[in-house]
Amino acid sequence: MKIALTFCCFILCYVSYGQDLIGPIEIEALQEKPHSEWFVAEYDAYQPYSKTTTQLTPLLKEVAIVVFMGTWCSDSQLQVPAFYNILDAAGYTKKTTLIAVDTDKKTPSGSAKKHGITHVPTFIFYNAEGVEVNRIVESPIEFLEDDMLQLLSGLDYKHTYED
Repeated sequence: MKIALTFCCFILCYVSYGQDLIGPIEIEALQEKPHSEWFVAEYDAYQPYSKTTTQLTPLLKEVAIVVFMGTWCSDSQLQVPAFYNILDAAGYTKKTTLIAVDTDKKTPSGSAKKHGITHVPTFIFYNAEGVEVNRIVESPIEFLEDDMLQLLSGLDYKHTYED
């Protein structure tokens, strides 16, 4: 009976979340079906402003980035591919930590709660000492690369939900 109940729970979870990714993922998971349908299209469609990406290149050298997203979320489906396109254009070579959340903005490990995630996508930037510099939440104020340049340059930056 216990095995049957476990199996039923597994099937219900699979049907409910079947194609949504939850927890730490690799970018390659978004480049495979069914996610590739939106990821590749949005990545290819986004044209980063080269003057800004050139300015971002030296600022990104000592930065670590954690991205929280939902594969079910239309904002994530739009912003995350554009973000990776910007990183590629700026020559960012470090590994970005990518964490997928469920529709309640939760992860199995509790990392979303630990990082105060209330909206996705959330792009968190850390300096070389591991201290959070700032974050872009859900959508940029201007354009992603402009917001990145502003916050990494140390200028006053407030994300969409910050007072």
